[in-house]
Amino acid sequence: MAEVPEQQQVRYEQPSAKVARIVLDRPGKRNAQGTVMTYQLDAAMRRACEDDEVSVIILAASGDHFCAGHDLSMTEPPSAPPEDRVTLWGQYDGPGWEGMYTREREVYLEITERWRNAPKPVIAAVQGSVISGGLMLMWMADLIVAADDARFRDNTGSDMGVPGVEFFAHPFELGVRRAKQMLFTGGWLSAQAAAAAGMVNEVVPRAELEARTLALAEEVAQTDRFTLKLVKASVNAAQDAMGRTAAMQTAFANHQIGHLQNMVRYGFPIDITRLPESVRRHLEEALAAGKAGPR
Repeated sequence: MAEVPEQQQVRYEQPSAKVARIVLDRPGKRNAQGTVMTYQLDAAMRRACEDDEVSVIILAASGDHFCAGHDLSMTEPPSAPPEDRVTLWGQYDGPGWEGMYTREREVYLEITERWRNAPKPVIAAVQGSVISGGLMLMWMADLIVAADDARFRDNTGSDMGVPGVEFFAHPFELGVRRAKQMLFTGGWLSAQAAAAAGMVNEVVPRAELEARTLALAEEVAQTDRFTLKLVKASVNAAQDAMGRTAAMQTAFANHQIGHLQNMVRYGFPIDITRLPESVRRHLEEALAAGKAGPR
């Protein structure tokens, strides 16, 4: 990844006995997830999972917003070097759609699934805006504590011509009808509505988010570590038996069809005509310079 100096975008902390806290630390970009953040987060998750002294993991974010979604700035390399990759798809520079498909499958689908299945419990602490790809980072957690200013949306369908994010957990997080409304309209869901739908466990005042999340983590950490792992595996297996894994694979395929439709119509993987003008101009310039789209 020599094209851009790699800066630390994820912090690793141990705020209490048996608790690790991983912090998305890119507040100037509203913690937008790019290649660098993805692999730094993966390394932090591995560190916490392999640490004998850690039973519970907190996922938090610095700044006013948890995560603004995928990084569209194209200031980072599209993929990690081979030694950092965690799946076996390969051919990240493949012709046609092969390279783009491979990247999205690793960076957004399979890595997120890997985090969701991390053996130790993960508690997300979320505040401010949680948009599209930010939902994926939040949804990989087992418990979610939301600040009262948190709000959630997936505007990939309404604004980008793609039928939902790659890690398509909407129906399982919100229920079928709320999931459809979110995706059909791209509208915001408040923290209170998210709690009513069962997507978040608790809503607390913004000033209390860090303290309440840590207190919950410490409470969970009182349970035997191996027992926690087995409980998590059992509940995840029950959800998968309801069809989550198969539904997510179908949704990922439809996501790729959406990208290809946009390539045919606009020459870019998303519908840039609906984006804010500043973002659209940036992407059009990148497209003209040959920096965007499949190889």
